[in-house]
Parts: sequence; C-alpha cells; structure tokens
Amino acid sequence: MFDALEVFTVVTVGLMVGVELSVAFVMNPIFKALPEDSAQLARSHGGRMLGAAMPFWYFGSLALAAVWAVAGWGRPGTGLVVTAGALLVVSVLMSVLLLVPINNRGKTWTPENRPADWKEQSDRWDRYHYARVAVIVAAFALLTTALA
Repeated sequence: MFDALEVFTVVTVGLMVGVELSVAFVMNPIFKALPEDSAQLARSHGGRMLGAAMPFWYFGSLALAAVWAVAGWGRPGTGLVVTAGALLVVSVLMSVLLLVPINNRGKTWTPENRPADWKEQSDRWDRYHYARVAVIVAAFALLTTALA
C-alpha cells in the first residue's frame, strides 16, 4: 500500500508539473503570438479553466506528500519527501499570494473591459509562474529521487 502511495504521489505531482510547464513554455507563447484581442481572450479563458482545477491539484499534491512523509517516517528518503513537501507549501503560498490575485482579475477581462496595463499584469503573472514552475520541478525531482 505504501508503494502505491509513493507512485501515486509522484505521478500526481509529475502530471501537475507537466501541465504547468506546458502553460509556461507552450500555451502562453502561443497566446502571445495571437492578435491582441485573441491573446487576451485566450488567457482569460485559460485562467477560468485552470483556475478552477489547479487549487485541487496543488493542495492534493501537498496532501499526498504529507501523507507519504508521515507514513514513511524513519524510512530512507523521508527527508527528501519532507523537503519536497516544503517546496509544495512554497508553491501554494506563491499561488495564493502572487498568482491568484492576478488570475482572478484576468479571468474576467474582455477586450471591452480590460485595463490598459493588462499585458504588464500578464507578464508579471508569467514571471511568477516561471518561479513557481521551478519550485514544483524541484519538488518533483526530490519525490522521484525518494521513490528511487
């Protein structure tokens, strides 16, 4: 059962990392290449869609890492899991404090009501997102190492 928990946690976090890497390095560059109105509408739609799903994924990944750390206390690799869990806490804090406020504004924007600085706010979100991606990639690497 413990082995299943380890694998399920790694797969869950790994899929989250894949989605977030895709947003950072595939979707957002595609959106930036679209005409202005289309780019903004695509980001707004993505913000609504992923904004609804990602909280469960982030908190679920954190919960799985915490259960793994507690259930595996004293086993080899537990320190890596605890460190990964701490990084997942950082990613949740970054999300709530930095990214979600911008996302909550951006998901309501249309070409008619968007603020004049919408591109600057989107670029700021992107910069925060790159940092968050680095944090969750590190957490994933630690979990994968702990599993091995």
